[in-house]
Order: sequence, then structure tokens, then C-alpha cells
Amino acid sequence: MRDYALAGEKDKAFEWLAKAYQEHDSGLVLLKVEPEFDNIRSDPRYADLLRRIGLPQ
Repeated sequence: MRDYALAGEKDKAFEWLAKAYQEHDSGLVLLKVEPEFDNIRSDPRYADLLRRIGLPQ
């Protein structure tokens, strides 16, 4: 998922992030601080995912 985010392939990145969310992947807690996700932070799906995870926006 990080590779897709870095490459700017937002749809693929969010596809994998959704899968990680469904699997309760503990790595999602780093979503706000890892620079690999900078390319997708402006996407509304990012804010929605943070909300669902329970992280402040």
C-alpha cells in the first residue's frame, strides 16, 4: 500500500488501506506520521479512514 501511495496511485493505495482496515492491521496507527502517505492525505478517503480508525484529523 505504501508503494502505491508513493507512486501516486491513490485508488490502489486506498484499496489496500481498506483491506488493512478490514484486517485490523496495527500498522494503520502510523498512517498520520509516515511520509509515504503524503500523496494521499488531501484525498477525502484519507480523512474518512482516519475517522473510522479513530485517529484525530
